[in-house]
Amino acid sequence: MYLFSGGILFSGLNAQVTDSLQQDEDDFSMYDNLDFADEGTKRYCTSKIQGLSPQKLVSIGYDFQGPYSLSSGVLGNNYSESESQINFSHGLRLQGNIPLISRNSVIIQLNVNYAEQRYSFRELTGNIHPLEYWLSNNGLRTSGLGTTIFKPLNEKQFILVQASGDLNGDYGWNNLPDPSNTRVSVAGIWGKKAGDKKMWGFGISRTYRAGDLNYIPVFLLNYTSANGKWGTELLLPARGHIRRNFSPRSMAFFGYELEGQTYRLNSDKAIQGAPQNIELRRSELRFRTMYEFSLSGFIWLSFQAGYRFNYSFNADELPGNRDFFRGFFGEQPYLFENLPAGSFYSLVSINLVSP
Repeated sequence: MYLFSGGILFSGLNAQVTDSLQQDEDDFSMYDNLDFADEGTKRYCTSKIQGLSPQKLVSIGYDFQGPYSLSSGVLGNNYSESESQINFSHGLRLQGNIPLISRNSVIIQLNVNYAEQRYSFRELTGNIHPLEYWLSNNGLRTSGLGTTIFKPLNEKQFILVQASGDLNGDYGWNNLPDPSNTRVSVAGIWGKKAGDKKMWGFGISRTYRAGDLNYIPVFLLNYTSANGKWGTELLLPARGHIRRNFSPRSMAFFGYELEGQTYRLNSDKAIQGAPQNIELRRSELRFRTMYEFSLSGFIWLSFQAGYRFNYSFNADELPGNRDFFRGFFGEQPYLFENLPAGSFYSLVSINLVSP
C-alpha cells in the first residue's frame, strides 16, 4: 500500500516539475517571504518503530495445555497432601485496546481483558482436596479494565504508563467477587526513541506476574535491524522476544512470557472448614515460538506453541481480607503449597490490528 501511494506521489511530483520547466516565465519572487505553517510548532516522537509487530485492537483466542500432574499441599487437619492428574486445561481469552485519545502530544487507550482456565481432572474420588475441587468445578477467571498512556515529551523522549485493575478467582457470573478484591497493577517507564528503528526505556512496576505482589524494575527495548529482517521486542522481565520479519505482513517470534495473578478461591463456599480468604498465587513461564500473519487486510492470525513451566502455585490466607507484600525475600509461610508439573501448550487467536 505504501509503495502504491508513493508511486502516485512520485508521478504527481514529476508532473509538477514538467509544468514548471514549461512555464519559465513565472515570477517566484512573490514567495520569498513564505514561511512553513508548522515552523515553531513543538514536535513529538511517535510510539511506533519500523518493523514492529502491529498492535492488536481486538483479540479472541483459545489457550490449551496438555496433560500434567498436580501436587496439592496439606491444608489444616482435614486434608493431607494429594497427587492428581490433569488431562488438560484450556480457556477463552479476550482482549481489547480501544483508542480514546490519539494526538501527537498524547495517546490514551482503554484496555479490556478476560481470560479463563478450566481444568479436566482424571478420576477424582474419595476425600477430594479443596484445590482439586475448586479447579475442577469452577476453574480460574480474570476480568480486567485498564489504560495505557503514551506521553511524548519531545522528539526523542517519552513516558509510558500502564495501569489495570483485575478481579481474579474461581467465580462464576452468578457469584462475582467483591470489588474490594480488585488487584491493581501499575508500570511507569521513561524512554528514548533513538530513531525510526529503535526505542528503549526503563522504569518500575507494581505487578502480580510472579504471583505475589511485587515491585520490580522493568526494561523496554523495541529494535529492528538495518536490513529490516530481525528485531527484538522486550519488556523485561515480563516478556522478551526475538522477531524475524519475513514481510510487513508476516513475522515469527522466539522467546518467553511471564504470566501471573492472584485468584480468590472458595467463592461458592462449598468446602466446609476451608478459610474464606484464600488467594492462589499463580505464575508461570511460557517459553514459546509464535507466528503471526495477515489473513486479510487488518485481520491477522496468531499461532503460538511452547512449554509452560510453573513458577508459583501456592496459596495464602489473607489477614483481615487484605493482601500483603512478601516480595522475593519475605519469610511469611504459605497456607498450603502446591506444585503443578510443566506441560506443552498452544494458543491460537484472531486479531484486528491497528493500521
